[in-house]
Amino acid sequence: MVTAGEFRKGTTFEMDGQVFTIVDFQHVKPGKGAAFVRTKIKNVIAGTVLEKTFNPTEKFQEAVIERKEMQYLYNDGTLYYFMDTTTYEQVPLNEGIVEDAVKYLKENDNAIIRFYKSEAFSVEAPNFVELEVTHTEPGVKGDTATNTLKPATVETGAVIMVPLFVNTGDRIRIDTRSGEYMERA
Repeated sequence: MVTAGEFRKGTTFEMDGQVFTIVDFQHVKPGKGAAFVRTKIKNVIAGTVLEKTFNPTEKFQEAVIERKEMQYLYNDGTLYYFMDTTTYEQVPLNEGIVEDAVKYLKENDNAIIRFYKSEAFSVEAPNFVELEVTHTEPGVKGDTATNTLKPATVETGAVIMVPLFVNTGDRIRIDTRSGEYMERA
């Protein structure tokens, strides 16, 4: 059990039959009246974010979120298949669960899959990936006075904004959390 007074960023708990994680919190003790905890909580399954105020003595069941590193195998059109590298068990996941991470995953890349009660609910790509640029327009000579960016398509199909000097065939490093170009690899 966890009380609202013990909330910290990243704490996961069950409330009303759903699982939430603390995105932001603030303990408030006004001059008059009782203290309270103002929070921003995210439903880990649905992804919705709510702002809610709790009494610091309210108790909630702590939720255990399991994280497994798994290898992305392939996509058959509707399902994405991941394999546990220790047990060789394959897990098929639908597009709604993997939609953000799959833009940065190639076959045989590792990803973190999060489970709640043995049900997968999200996929996280590694924080940084190196991908090859498959298509981008050539940079215009002399157009380098400012940090001008252009769109580039990488080998997984994602479109990333890159500096003008990046060309087709270059390998680039991408921050998957923000989808931004980091550097040439």
